[in-house]
Amino acid sequence: MTLATFEQTYFYKTELSQLCRTYGLPAYGTKAELNHYLRLYLTGTPATAIQPLRKKHATTPSAQPLSLTTPLIDPSFSFNQTTRAFFAAYFGVTHFSFTKEMAALKRQAEITQDPTLTVEDLIKLVQQPTHTSVSSLEDATYQWNQFVKDFCHSPESAAYSQKLKVAAYLWQQVKHSDQPKKYRPELLS
Repeated sequence: MTLATFEQTYFYKTELSQLCRTYGLPAYGTKAELNHYLRLYLTGTPATAIQPLRKKHATTPSAQPLSLTTPLIDPSFSFNQTTRAFFAAYFGVTHFSFTKEMAALKRQAEITQDPTLTVEDLIKLVQQPTHTSVSSLEDATYQWNQFVKDFCHSPESAAYSQKLKVAAYLWQQVKHSDQPKKYRPELLS
């Protein structure tokens, strides 16, 4: 595979993992990380020189309760039901949902091994959203999501009662083409 072919093709995460295994690259992580490993390889970096951006580790239960000062790189910290309950109690809500920005900040802490990024930073992120993604590298992997959003917000989509089905059909055409993986009104014709 060439870099040009790779750049023009949309891959699902499972396909990226398989490609990474085929080339002897780290095969776990986010789509952005897997794309990063493949781009390095396809631009000439030997597979043996490509190291995972984040260490793969299993979370271990902590004897310490979760607090504002818990580092995001603490092996016991993960986005699980205990953490969800902590955030729900902190914000006084019955249900709390993690955001992609929160996950991106945790990955950033893991990549840089920054012990100063804590649970308090996640709370600040929720309280004062920056409206900019923590990682533009990750944003590029949300092409399908952005395609659907752009289609559903376009004036042309008002003519369709089953917008998601139409978007999925259009996406299949775009996905398998060498065109940009973005919604454009002319796709409907």
